[in-house]
Amino acid sequence: MVAVLFIVMGINTSFVKNTTVWNNKQCAVVLTYDDAIDIDLDNVVPALDSVNLKGTFYIIGNSSVVGKRLDEWRLAAKHGHELGNHSLFHPCDGSLPGRGFVTPDGDLSKYTVTRAVQEIRANNILLKAIDGKDKRTFAYPCGDLKIGGVNFYTGLRNDFVGARGVTGGLQTADHVDLDNIDCYVIQDKPAEYMIDLVKKAQQTHTLLVFLFHGVGGGHNINENRGEHTKLLHYLKQNEKDIWVAPMVDVAEKIKEVQKK
Repeated sequence: MVAVLFIVMGINTSFVKNTTVWNNKQCAVVLTYDDAIDIDLDNVVPALDSVNLKGTFYIIGNSSVVGKRLDEWRLAAKHGHELGNHSLFHPCDGSLPGRGFVTPDGDLSKYTVTRAVQEIRANNILLKAIDGKDKRTFAYPCGDLKIGGVNFYTGLRNDFVGARGVTGGLQTADHVDLDNIDCYVIQDKPAEYMIDLVKKAQQTHTLLVFLFHGVGGGHNINENRGEHTKLLHYLKQNEKDIWVAPMVDVAEKIKEVQKK
């Protein structure tokens, strides 16, 4: 009945659907930060809190920054930021080209699926001890999906609301693959580039996920702190049209849509 009414009124029903899912806004933007580094707590959390925006921090369980600054991570979660799972040891597939940085102990290609699943679940236990939460999302270390041709996340679907990959793309809620959510990896990009992506998401009523590592230093994949701040200010200034939320909240909404 509602769809018929919209057609009679000349309103695009796909527009209505794709804005309703984003809390009646034009699009959804998720800000994600990988690897649990000092810069997250020194630069990023204060920047987000200053404009009351929430992000997702993908935590490597054995990061020394987790142990040394446990109370600060707990406070970040209390303030509404998601502590996502980025595995216990961040193993990457050392058999792939350009993976000279991968150590023998951290070589995903030498893992079994069972080992990968167990380590990721162990990291969930650690994260729950920090934030007390049962629902969260996962991010593939190095974007690697498979071990011996098998997608190890298949055995983890019931443990997470969704999983973020590393492939760039904008998608409407019904086309998002919750096993491998698209995102844009940001490194040394001007604010205009990032804001243009947001504007495109607004125009197409899609999901836009940003992936940052260092913001103002702290990582060899780095984004300028000032450019990052300009992006946050644009998002804040346009929050009536843009839903900015942690990945877990957005993935939950997408899951609801895809069940219908």
